[in-house]
Amino acid sequence: MPKVLRIINRFNIGGPTYNATFLTRFISDEFETLLIGGVPDEGETDSLHILEEYGVQPIIIDELQRNPNFQSDRKAYKKIKEIIREFKPDIVHTHAAKAGALGRRAAYKCKVPVIVHTFHGHVFHSYFGKAKTTLFKKIERNLAKKSTGIIAISEQQKHELSEIHNICSADKIKIIPLGFDLDKFRVNNEENRIAIRAKYTIQPHEVAIAIVGRLAPIKDHDFFLNVIERIMREEKLPIRVFIVGDGSEAGAIRERVNAINTNFPELITMTSWITNIGEFNSGMDIIALTSKNEGTPVSLIEAQAGGLPVISTDVGGVKDIVANEKTGFIVPVNDLELYAEKLKKLITDQKLREKMSQNGWDHVREQFHYTRLVKNMEDYYRELLEKR
Repeated sequence: MPKVLRIINRFNIGGPTYNATFLTRFISDEFETLLIGGVPDEGETDSLHILEEYGVQPIIIDELQRNPNFQSDRKAYKKIKEIIREFKPDIVHTHAAKAGALGRRAAYKCKVPVIVHTFHGHVFHSYFGKAKTTLFKKIERNLAKKSTGIIAISEQQKHELSEIHNICSADKIKIIPLGFDLDKFRVNNEENRIAIRAKYTIQPHEVAIAIVGRLAPIKDHDFFLNVIERIMREEKLPIRVFIVGDGSEAGAIRERVNAINTNFPELITMTSWITNIGEFNSGMDIIALTSKNEGTPVSLIEAQAGGLPVISTDVGGVKDIVANEKTGFIVPVNDLELYAEKLKKLITDQKLREKMSQNGWDHVREQFHYTRLVKNMEDYYRELLEKR
């Protein structure tokens, strides 16, 4: 029975945690699997409730942290090597940058037969300056040489990794989109909608808009708030806005929100993280995303599964998960005027929202269900094991 050791950066709320959880929980009995991971950044909420929900018990390495730190990285590296020597995996599969750096080095040093890495996003633009970005690209190219296979979660990401950033050749990259438990976004929607709108005192005529994700610079909440201000200054539409999440920019965003609410009372609500996002989404009408860089945005998949139209900047794998003009709108990055125009159209055109709502579930159910993810990954594992 092949053994798979899965290593994730940190157990925070997001696509990598779901991906690692479903692959660990639902992989067939043909494989034995173990999951290890690090802790969330300061200001982030951990996602251990997700693992508990699906009965997954991980090994947590406190020293495995997102930000570079020589001492903690060295300790995490040594612990990973110890686990590899004890577990004796046939496959080490790492998820995201830090786990990929330490995990692949450890696996290579321990002569693990198959080493796989999934890029859930990348830091090759919009995160750091030119010098640091160049260094990270050099590191990833070296790590790719130590890898048996590389997984991209979208066609666009594969193109960026192979053709734009030259991390490795295209024939070394396998596209396996993320997978999720989408059925729960279609349970008790009407009852949940009534409860959520009552909880937040959203009136029947008001259109509720939410942006869901880490409060971090890369998510560009400033742009989102600029859009909301522009729309309200042009025409005071009956909307309520919700910022769901937490992170390093929480304080700055809260100051901005307070200033906007002074001019437009009770317009914007900051909720922090919400555990049952499916229940919350039922009370919303539109889900927005304004990131500068993304892998596969989980919030947009979840929204469409729940029948909500979406609007997003054109980043990462967004084009692979949103059917433009059918399940939502995709707008070029930094195009404030067009983003405001498209969001305003969604707000004012109820029939358009209803049409996009009907299209959303059909668009995501086959492509992004965890059963498809697990099958694709098992097939890929077998392929790599046979080659070795």
